[in-house]
Amino acid sequence: MLFSSLVFLWLFLPLVLILYRLLPAPCKNALLLAASLLFYAWGEPKYILLMLGSITLNYLGGLLLARLCGRAKTAALVLVVAANLALLGYYKYYSFAGDTLAALLHRQVLPVREIALPLGISFYTFQAMSYIIDLYRGSIRLQKNWFLLALYISFFPQLVAGPIVRYSEVEAQLRSRTADLTGFCYGIKRFLYGLSKKVILSNCFAARADEVFGLSPELVSTPLAWLGALYYTLQIYYDFSGYSDMAIGLGAMFGFTFPENFNYPYLSKTVSEFWRRWHMTLSGWFREYLYIPLGGSRNGQRRTLFNLFVVFLATGLWHGANWQFVAWGMWYAVLLILERTVLKKSLERLPVPLTRLYTLVCVVCGWVLFRAPGLRAGALWLKAMWMPTAGFAAYPAARYWDSRTLLLLAAGLLLCGPVQAGLPRLKAALYDRQHTGPAQTVCLLALGFASLVLLVSGTYNPFIYFRF
Repeated sequence: MLFSSLVFLWLFLPLVLILYRLLPAPCKNALLLAASLLFYAWGEPKYILLMLGSITLNYLGGLLLARLCGRAKTAALVLVVAANLALLGYYKYYSFAGDTLAALLHRQVLPVREIALPLGISFYTFQAMSYIIDLYRGSIRLQKNWFLLALYISFFPQLVAGPIVRYSEVEAQLRSRTADLTGFCYGIKRFLYGLSKKVILSNCFAARADEVFGLSPELVSTPLAWLGALYYTLQIYYDFSGYSDMAIGLGAMFGFTFPENFNYPYLSKTVSEFWRRWHMTLSGWFREYLYIPLGGSRNGQRRTLFNLFVVFLATGLWHGANWQFVAWGMWYAVLLILERTVLKKSLERLPVPLTRLYTLVCVVCGWVLFRAPGLRAGALWLKAMWMPTAGFAAYPAARYWDSRTLLLLAAGLLLCGPVQAGLPRLKAALYDRQHTGPAQTVCLLALGFASLVLLVSGTYNPFIYFRF
């Protein structure tokens, strides 16, 4: 069930909100857990038992950790984390491992199986592991109530696409929280902004990007290759940041405060800064639970660069089980290593506009690797972008825009950061939890109405991160 689907907007969400307001406080968490399980089962009924099994695994693992100490406690942590990774590995990486081994050994080593990827398994597995690891570290208390831990892992606003919420960030809120009118109004505001990002902007760019990337790379001219890359660059930002806004808004409606997931990443001056602004909860998870345990930047430059390599190899694999995503992760690993070595002084001397242009070009090229229908196609697409080619005359770039697309393209380019950077008061108003003025209210109503009209008319409505 998509947040931008009519069944969610007209049936599921209103019903859950009404019941939440009517039920007494002791019943509210039970309602949210039931709603979350229904939300997940709506799209993946056969995998609801898998998620419940993951919840129970980590609940029992937590009880075990609380009773042990010393090496036994460490062994229990390793066992529970390994079990989590085994579940994720089987459903997400089994086929990839089988195909890779078959290619290397020229024979089928693992039995061929058709395994569908359960929705949100990467997100809820990472959340569950954060609970176990933080419990081992002693930074949180044991959750003895299975239902509260189940609500943390399965809560529908951030279940299938994040933000990845660490248990410590909502530990107190699970027990007690205040869902007042101010927070509810703020939640509606963030939800409507996210919905309009997704439906008005991202869906338009998605349709155009699919048209362009549906062509064979050999037929694409250099201008069209860049146009397709630009469409996808804006599509994935407004798609994912819009979904994160909706998740944060939904959480606020029920009294929860979720961490921000985006901070205008396309304004970054370095690739390193980009990853501090893009999907911040995933970057923070890898930093806290992989990069720092590996040694971070404490053991000299060579070890630091190795740690970065491992983190971005894991980042690529987290996004998908094929060599295309490995290459995408390695692209960023190489760029970050270069920025810490040979490019460091040059980037420090360059004017800010040039460093932002450098970063944006690197990111756009990365998105081509991410979006293209295969690693070879991605390489050919980059070749078309950087080696001038006329392409096939039947596919001029002008064929893939119209007046509406150009208007939304201009809006998308301006609103992904430049306007907010130039008008800090506007940026503050977007995130203001206390006040929503008359002008902003009118704007929100117009955006919400336009989004609903587009949804009712059957506008193309994909969501990228459901794949992960």
